[in-house]
Amino acid sequence: MKITVFNGSHQVKPGNTSVMVDEFLRGASEKGAVVRHIRLVEHRIEFCTACKACWFQTPGRCRIRDGMAGLLEAYLEADVVGFATPLYVDNVSGRMKVFLDRLIATGDPHWDVDEAGECVHRRCHDRPERMIVISNCGYPEQTHFQPLSVIFRRMARNQHLELAGEIYRGGGGLLTRHDDTIKPFIDRYLELVKRAGAEVAVHGRIREETGLLLQRPLLPNPDYAETFRCKVNEVIDSSLPKKDCTKSPLF
Repeated sequence: MKITVFNGSHQVKPGNTSVMVDEFLRGASEKGAVVRHIRLVEHRIEFCTACKACWFQTPGRCRIRDGMAGLLEAYLEADVVGFATPLYVDNVSGRMKVFLDRLIATGDPHWDVDEAGECVHRRCHDRPERMIVISNCGYPEQTHFQPLSVIFRRMARNQHLELAGEIYRGGGGLLTRHDDTIKPFIDRYLELVKRAGAEVAVHGRIREETGLLLQRPLLPNPDYAETFRCKVNEVIDSSLPKKDCTKSPLF
């Protein structure tokens, strides 16, 4: 099995999203999967112009000459594709959205009707067969991922892919925080992410039990969200420039 994850983080250096992807792929690799972590920030991807040349003039090939050609090949070679992104305005990052738009080149312009009776483009490739989603956000609550989950579930339908699992992590900033007091909890969570990767490699999807465990708060504190909010505001206050009360607020 070949598993390729496309990471839409804007971070040049590995950040919270990359930590999750690396652990997921480590678990899959240890079970024999051939894995690949592609950071979109390392590739030049232009906006789709909706010219539809990839449908009618050069089927399967985009007329834009940028880094997308190799990414399309990587997408079509994988058995399982992963889309990893930090949460931006309840959605994917801008970099990921541009990449997803350009996947139009893998489609077929003809329409069919799916099992729900809705129009959908035909599938014209054998692979990929499944997709997984990985995302994190700064807010501690898991509810912030509800819009993103709807988007990716619809995308799986439109691309004729089985949704093999969703991994969403509120309070994602803790994943890269160097704090000995929370390290055991972060290590425990990342071990679950690794287990999820192993399950996709072996069973083709994340098991329900593992999925439920991945949804739990990072820290076992009943006031976790409130405590998190207060701590974040303390850090923000300490980072803001000090106000000079001797000056007028207008100047």
